[in-house]
Amino acid sequence: MTDKEPSAKSRMHVTESGQGPETVILVGLHLTSEHRKEHRNEHRKEHRTPADRKKQPASLAATEESLEELASLAFTAGAKVAAREIQSRPKVDSATQIGSGKVDELKALILFHEATHPVTTVIFDRELSPTQQRNLEKALDVKVLDRTQLILDIFALRARTREGKLQVELAQLNYLLPRLTGHGAAMSRLGGGIGTRGPGETKLETDRRRIHSRIAAIGRDLEKVRGGRSTQRRQRQAVPLATIALVGYTNAGKSTLFNRLTGSAVLADAKMFATLDPTVRHITLPSNRRALASDTVGFIRNLPTTLVKAFRATLEEVMEADLLLHVVDASSPHAPEQTAHVMATLQEIGADRTPQILVLNKIDQIPGVDQISGNDPGGAALARRILQDPDHQPAAAVAVSARTGDGFAQLLQKIDQTLSLDPVTRCTFRFPIAEGAGINLLHERAKVIATRYSGEDCEIDAEVPDSIRRRLLANLVCLPGNLV
Repeated sequence: MTDKEPSAKSRMHVTESGQGPETVILVGLHLTSEHRKEHRNEHRKEHRTPADRKKQPASLAATEESLEELASLAFTAGAKVAAREIQSRPKVDSATQIGSGKVDELKALILFHEATHPVTTVIFDRELSPTQQRNLEKALDVKVLDRTQLILDIFALRARTREGKLQVELAQLNYLLPRLTGHGAAMSRLGGGIGTRGPGETKLETDRRRIHSRIAAIGRDLEKVRGGRSTQRRQRQAVPLATIALVGYTNAGKSTLFNRLTGSAVLADAKMFATLDPTVRHITLPSNRRALASDTVGFIRNLPTTLVKAFRATLEEVMEADLLLHVVDASSPHAPEQTAHVMATLQEIGADRTPQILVLNKIDQIPGVDQISGNDPGGAALARRILQDPDHQPAAAVAVSARTGDGFAQLLQKIDQTLSLDPVTRCTFRFPIAEGAGINLLHERAKVIATRYSGEDCEIDAEVPDSIRRRLLANLVCLPGNLV
């Protein structure tokens, strides 16, 4: 490199000065040997669990799909994609992942864009080893990131609460630790654009001991957060309110669904990981039971293990829920694969046994949706097509549109039927007419069926949550049977 050639770091700062988004090149790797294995194992497909399918080797089409998703992640991080490259080879090159020939092609591509939109970053879809990252940065003279670093960067960008920021920092430090020797002179990257948000490396002298100390300190802080969440959870459990967690692939429409369920105004963005910090709100069901709904972070394929571990405090909202609303973008051609990735992640965190309702969202974007709704109002046939796994059917499936509100009455009814906490029973109560508090409580917290007046008394038939029935035992006349 001559003195007149801008270094990777100087090009990065040109972008940061306000002349537009960083320009990036995306690189995917298709292993042909794995594709051949996939064909040989095709006859065993019916025996795979969601976790098995998540680990299946990638075909070229799957590699292209993953690269398309990487482009969406790059856009979310504020980058402009100049080019996408896929390298097909029988195995991973230990030095550069893609081989020296493809590295030369990337160098030529970077030079081609130099005059118009200088490339500042090359992002790899597969995780890079510290040695591979160091070799690539030396050969290409630009910043080199992998999918994990890009996701960590987006999380750092989205984190708003102290808990969220701590969890992102913990994941970043765990990722950085084995790569300390790989950054060389580039170790002072704080504030250097995509891949460098969050704590980053503060100076060249950062060593393992200091990072270990910081990781331990963050762990202690997160334990306090976890303790606070446990206290809040115990307080919620003292009042019989069921908890419902919305889970699903990122950008499946969870936040839009959450807003319609709760009447909230949580950020609903077309960009990935619009929601990072969990939000909890009350909802009222058709039976007038109240429940708590939480909107959580979206899942994604190849979700970094460091993130799953770091976000344990947040994922506890999912693990402790009484019911999961598994939101699926039913209009996506990749819905089966995305659903399998979510099911596998739920299995990893131990939430796969929690009752689920498969919420088939965005049906307003499916051609022929009227015919689907008419023949299959519950969405069961659509669910079977998406799940592709009869052994892992959810408790129920409901087709909805979070945008238009179609199917919401059926969804709320299905939630009411599925929740076991604070079950609803049809009862008859008798109150003195002057006792307005009990009558008002039934109208507020139960579903009143009929009201009759006789002399000085008021008799009410209602579908009542068990917690309200116990409060009004003195006025209970008869208990015909359990409804839910």
